[in-house]
Amino acid sequence: MSIRNLVEIKAVMPRNARLIGLDIGEKTIGMAVCDPGFTVASPIGTIRRTKFTQDAQELARAMKDRDVRGLIIGLPVNMDGTEGPRCDSVREFARQILMRPQFFGNVEPEIAFWDERLSTSAVDRMMIEWDMTRKRRDEVVDKMAAAYILQGALDYMKRAEQEAAPDADADDADDDGGRG
Repeated sequence: MSIRNLVEIKAVMPRNARLIGLDIGEKTIGMAVCDPGFTVASPIGTIRRTKFTQDAQELARAMKDRDVRGLIIGLPVNMDGTEGPRCDSVREFARQILMRPQFFGNVEPEIAFWDERLSTSAVDRMMIEWDMTRKRRDEVVDKMAAAYILQGALDYMKRAEQEAAPDADADDADDDGGRG
């Protein structure tokens, strides 16, 4: 288990493994999971925060049930790009996860962070546009924010992968197919 940059995490994942996205708040932890192809993030639920040990055990159960091998944790960076006490708290949560491999059995999750600035605000705006009641928004905002965070990370990984790959279209344009 280690903390990696986002581009590295996909390369170290076993085949068909999934990632779980976390929106770590003071009262709840929103969770979302992606498909094995790292394409789509789907909200799966929340953990009501109690003590770290109980929170981590509940997270471990959710991961085991879905063959999750990596965590994408939303990092609440300030609007000016600096990290404050909330970032310190999230980083400490990740460090504590790494210190308790026994919770995860034979699965040693990899961890990466994703800048989650404005994720909850964006999700709130979407749910208002969908005409969701305030009560319903309060019930789902954390898991929806986790899906928003995870989807942003997945999209970033896909773009990075495409930029790193040789340009197949350019190769096709140079090939006249032997029709000289």
